Amino acid sequence: MAKQTAEPKKMTPMMKQYTEVKRGLPPGTLLLFRLGDFYEMFHEDAEEGARLLGITLTQRQGVPMAGIPYHAAESYIGKALAAGSKVAICDQVEAPRPGKLVKRSLTRIITPGTAIEPAQVEAGQNRFILALDSHKEGWRASWMDLSTGDFVLAAHRNVADLLPILNAIAPSELVVSEQRLESWRNRAGDGSPDLDELLRLTGNLPITELPSFHFETDSGARAVAEALKVLNLDGFGLDRQHPALGAAGALVHYVTENLCARPENLRKIREYRCDRSLLLDPATLRNLEIFTSASGGRDGSLAAAIDHTVTAAGTRLLNEYLSSPPLVPEELRRRQSCVGELLEAPSAVRRLRERLQAVRDIPRILGRLQNRLRNPRELGGVRETLRQIPDIRETLATVEGPALGSLRDALDSFPDLAERLEAALSDELPGQLTEGGYIRPGYDGELDRLLSLTSDNKNWLADLERGEQERTGIKKLRVRFNNAFGYYIEVTKANLHLVPDDYIRKQTTVNSERFYTEALKQKEKEIFHAEENARARELEIFGTLVKAVLAEEAGLRETAAALAELDLFLGWAVLTREWNYCRPDLDEGTGLLIKEGRHPVVEQTIRQHPAGLAGSFAFVPNDTGLDTSGEQIMLITGPNMAGKSTYIRQVALITLLAQIGCWVPATECRLGLVDRIFSRVGASDELARGNSTFMVEMNETANILNNATERSLIVLDEIGRGTSTYDGLSIAWAVVENLHRPEGSGPRTLFATHYHELTQLDRYLNRVRNYSVSVKEWNDEIIFVRQVVPGPADRSYGIQVARLAGLPLPVINRAKEILERLESDDTTAISPPASPTTSSGRPSSPKRKPKVKKSEEEEEQLSLF
Repeated sequence: MAKQTAEPKKMTPMMKQYTEVKRGLPPGTLLLFRLGDFYEMFHEDAEEGARLLGITLTQRQGVPMAGIPYHAAESYIGKALAAGSKVAICDQVEAPRPGKLVKRSLTRIITPGTAIEPAQVEAGQNRFILALDSHKEGWRASWMDLSTGDFVLAAHRNVADLLPILNAIAPSELVVSEQRLESWRNRAGDGSPDLDELLRLTGNLPITELPSFHFETDSGARAVAEALKVLNLDGFGLDRQHPALGAAGALVHYVTENLCARPENLRKIREYRCDRSLLLDPATLRNLEIFTSASGGRDGSLAAAIDHTVTAAGTRLLNEYLSSPPLVPEELRRRQSCVGELLEAPSAVRRLRERLQAVRDIPRILGRLQNRLRNPRELGGVRETLRQIPDIRETLATVEGPALGSLRDALDSFPDLAERLEAALSDELPGQLTEGGYIRPGYDGELDRLLSLTSDNKNWLADLERGEQERTGIKKLRVRFNNAFGYYIEVTKANLHLVPDDYIRKQTTVNSERFYTEALKQKEKEIFHAEENARARELEIFGTLVKAVLAEEAGLRETAAALAELDLFLGWAVLTREWNYCRPDLDEGTGLLIKEGRHPVVEQTIRQHPAGLAGSFAFVPNDTGLDTSGEQIMLITGPNMAGKSTYIRQVALITLLAQIGCWVPATECRLGLVDRIFSRVGASDELARGNSTFMVEMNETANILNNATERSLIVLDEIGRGTSTYDGLSIAWAVVENLHRPEGSGPRTLFATHYHELTQLDRYLNRVRNYSVSVKEWNDEIIFVRQVVPGPADRSYGIQVARLAGLPLPVINRAKEILERLESDDTTAISPPASPTTSSGRPSSPKRKPKVKKSEEEEEQLSLF
């Protein structure tokens, strides 16, 4: 007899539900399947979820399972997103009924770029998702923060024009056209550092590929218009054939798929154009530590140093200002004026900051309410914010000045909405709608009646019992309840002759009869359904309150934007007062004048963590003067640790601060607007990508020379040090010559170097000036004065710095001996005991170029021109 094959196990109806949902998800998506009070994962999802979330992996009938509590799901989802995973939510969409399969459906897919729950996003940081595409005509990009509704597009011929803003927004997820990423990777390393930089930016991001038709311009224009609920995009200054609409449409499609509904908080789209902003390329953002410090965190960055905001929206606005500084003097002067007016009213500043601490994140609250993620505390956040506005407006009225007056006018207190929320919402609000109790008692009579049926049912039953005793004359009549029969009236057999005609027999027992009346039966139904009805009524009221809030959405967003600006300007006023900043004077010229400038980050660090060498406990200010038609290039020499790098960085940071509208750490500052800041400082290897320190340096230098204009500011530190001395010197020399362009067309430049040969360039290039960082010698030790003074440094003091670094004394002494011999051209006498020998057995000695007579040296220098 043939052996019968075992039939596959039959799936339960619930597992069929699970399988159908799972089948429709993108690969690699974790499915959280709602079962009662838990979200369960099965099969490979359970194994992966247990690993990612640190939860227990179990089995049932051979099926791997892992679950998380429903009420704690938000934090677990945040862990999965942080690991780059996508998470799908399958919820119960009807109340469970005994003996019936609960209906379930996919409610949303959460990805790193589309998360909007508070536990899944960082309060002070935007969470952008980026769509990117390229064609032979150029590059198209669009980015969106679904949590706030920010929506931007951009189209540029070269990817280099997009890199500054893309690095600044730091996207959390990337959406690209099919096979586009592969083509970029295939082209990487072919002499295109900009493409390499793009791949560096996107290398660790979760990436989703969509069919190319989602990136078509026509379909994108339709999708964007539908999402914004407009007939056309003319009101946003966009033509229907704008090349980046394809990327924007792909983003709308992707977000809609993940929300399982169209995003409802998109109200406008704006175009980013690099010619309207001060640009900082990716290397400059890193080198100047704008958003993150060298350690990788926010502490120690410029953003952290100037962030005195007290609201999440204020912090995000600061990041936006730093990401895209406008080239519009009028806007920058408005920001400066707001800070200046607040500086004159310190008591008002204190009161306003106290009020702002109670302001909630209105843009993100509105985003969650509009996208069906709702709980009572969101409305509580709106209520708490509206409570603060009358006092904020009143306090602003006491501060003199037109700039803050316009900001005050933008604040609406929404008195009707505020009054309604105060009347409707309880003082203490639960985190979930299912908990109930969020509508204030006395607000709605019907809700109060329904709640009374549950909270006061014992009193009602006691009153009924007492009333029936009096009506029938049966003193031992009782109103009782049990699970089998519900509510009933119990009468002993001795009193059955007193039972009225409206009593209906329900049950007979040994010693009594049980009855009910139509009134008691109706009350029983009401009591049984009171909790359910009360919850439904409370939800209905909550829904009307949400509608009332969303009816004011446009005004609330405008008010929230004004509050964020006020918060940022208040923080800058505190910063200015505490650190003695000055208001920069901006113009359309090509000059740059800074009196007693300081590094905004280092200055704070020194005060907060006073440690280091003698003289390093207080920051030493320095002056700077540059002009394209005069002192165009500052050539700065001096020993290591003297402060050259700090000095040139501080000039760049002061320039950036001035061009975001902030006051600056100096006693005086006049600045002709800068179109780009370039920075080539520090050293780093990219060995994993095949780039050495020197190659990275040359790539960054090439970017500067190819893109700098007469309105740019350049800070260069130690160009050419990553190769041999003469190669490096030659490259540094040629770079200075290239930057020294015809009068009026060369960029303002600070060039720090250890190549003392370069100090002779001021003889031949009339807009090069020599400066040095002063040091003093005492008892064969050096003291760092930190002062930048005219003229070149006389020597490098390398051995003294080496001693400060802790090199052993024998090494220091030997280095001095060798230096003396080299400086006297006596290289033949350099023969230490047990020195290395050459193949001929003779002691090896350092090779040095023969000394050239001064006249010959000058002739040699001249021959280079």
